[in-house]
Amino acid sequence: MHKFDLIIYGLALAVTVAAYFRDPGLPAVGLRAGAQLLLDVLPRLVAALVLTGMIQVMISPEWIQHWLGRGSTHRAIFAGFVAGILTPGGPLVSFPIMAVFYKGGASLSALVAYMTSWSLFGFQRVIAWELPFMGTRFLLARVLPTLVFPIVAGYLVRFIYHD
Repeated sequence: MHKFDLIIYGLALAVTVAAYFRDPGLPAVGLRAGAQLLLDVLPRLVAALVLTGMIQVMISPEWIQHWLGRGSTHRAIFAGFVAGILTPGGPLVSFPIMAVFYKGGASLSALVAYMTSWSLFGFQRVIAWELPFMGTRFLLARVLPTLVFPIVAGYLVRFIYHD
């Protein structure tokens, strides 16, 4: 267990106690809602963990170091940028993939480019939500001005942390 896990458990306990003092029946309602969310997320979580395990065995550390490692200079940032755009799904997929990259020797600058790119331009979000709901004009107005952010973030990390 990490120290951050203890923080989350502590916050959960504190909010549960606060809910009890507000109304003694609220903690039971909150626990049922949390259990339902767990049941909703669990199948995705299992699939995401299996996907991460398969990615870990399919992508060699040498490949990660070649494309995303410290020695690959500019290529690592651009590869992280493209990988972030192409990573499907939510955080249950992207964070485990990023952990595989990290454990495989990816540079910090490539990881920041990856996460920033995934956050801003994940194709599933663009295709499934943004384009149908907001249209092409909005999509272009949002994407074009921010397209350089993941690359700039990667280079800033490289400059600040000598990555």
